[in-house]
Amino acid sequence: MIEENKMVTVDEITKELEKVVDPEIGLPITERHLVGEIDIKDIKEDGVLFIKYHLTAPFCPPIFAEDIGMNIRQLTSKLDGVKKVTVILHGHALANEINQRVNPDYTPSPSS
Repeated sequence: MIEENKMVTVDEITKELEKVVDPEIGLPITERHLVGEIDIKDIKEDGVLFIKYHLTAPFCPPIFAEDIGMNIRQLTSKLDGVKKVTVILHGHALANEINQRVNPDYTPSPSS
């Protein structure tokens, strides 16, 4: 019997995140421990994935922060069962602006 809605695992997500390299340092973001949270929300029904990441400093070049966020989004959105990926940068001086570029439907929370 084939399962119609395959549930993605944190291990599968992490394996994709290992392909995302910090352009300044040249090491995977997983090796640098830049991924703070991976949340699989109703993946079987809704296919929603939430990934929170940070950089090594609050003033890292925004182009690198956006590049990392876009790579996270592109790689994880290809996983089986994933329909929507939200990638949130935190702890950066331009986090809201970067999050809006990386996530087309992003609305900053009032506490951001």
